Amino acid sequence: MSSSVLGLNSDGLPKDAAGNSRPVEQRREDDELVRRLRAGEEAAYEALLARFQQPVYNLAFRLASNPGDASDVVQEVFLKVFRNVGHFRRQSSLKTWIYRITVNEAHNQRRWFFRHRSREVGFDDQPEQTRKRPVADSAKSPFDYVFDREKHMLIEAALARINPVFREVVVLRDIEGLSYEEISEVLQISLGTVKSRIMRGRESLRDELTGRLEPEPTLRWAPE
Repeated sequence: MSSSVLGLNSDGLPKDAAGNSRPVEQRREDDELVRRLRAGEEAAYEALLARFQQPVYNLAFRLASNPGDASDVVQEVFLKVFRNVGHFRRQSSLKTWIYRITVNEAHNQRRWFFRHRSREVGFDDQPEQTRKRPVADSAKSPFDYVFDREKHMLIEAALARINPVFREVVVLRDIEGLSYEEISEVLQISLGTVKSRIMRGRESLRDELTGRLEPEPTLRWAPE
C-alpha cells in the first residue's frame, strides 16, 4: 500500500500540495545536524540515532536475507555514517544518503549469508515464523493504518518471499514512501529501472498474496 494513499510521508508527516513534506525546513534541519555531527557534538549523534535508528532497522529487517542479523546491519550503517559524515556533499537528502548505506549493507549481509549458510549447522531448523516475524515498531507504518495485524503479517511474509531486487524497491516506495527520484539515488539505478522494478515487484507481491487476503480486492496501489 503506497503511503501516498494516506497523504503521509514515511515519517508520518503531512505532504504539501506538491507531494513534499516541509522540504526546505527539512533540508535546513539536515544541514544543521550534519554541521553538528562534523563538529563532534555528542548530542548530535544522539539526535541522529533518535531520528533514524528505528527506520533503518525496519528497512534492514525487510531487506536482509536473515532478518536476525538486522541489528548487525544497523550497527555497520551508523558506523559508516559517523565515519563518513565529513564526506556527505548534500547532493541528496540526509535520509536518502543513510538509506543508500543501509541498502548497501543489507546487500553485503545477504551476500555473506548465502556464502556461509551451507556451513551453518542447524540454522535452518529455526521455525519459519521466528525467522520472518516482523519487528515491533514504535511508530506505525502505512500498513498499520490500512490492514489489521493478520493481514499485515501476511504481507510482511509475502515481501520476504519475493525477489530481493524487487522487494527493495517495493519497500522503499510503498512502505518508506520514497519518490522515484530518491529510490534512483538510493539504488544508483535509472528512473526507468526503478519504475520497471516497482511494477514487477508489485505483481510478484500480488501473486504471493493471491487467495490469502480476503475479501477482494487484495491490494490497491495509488495511481503514480
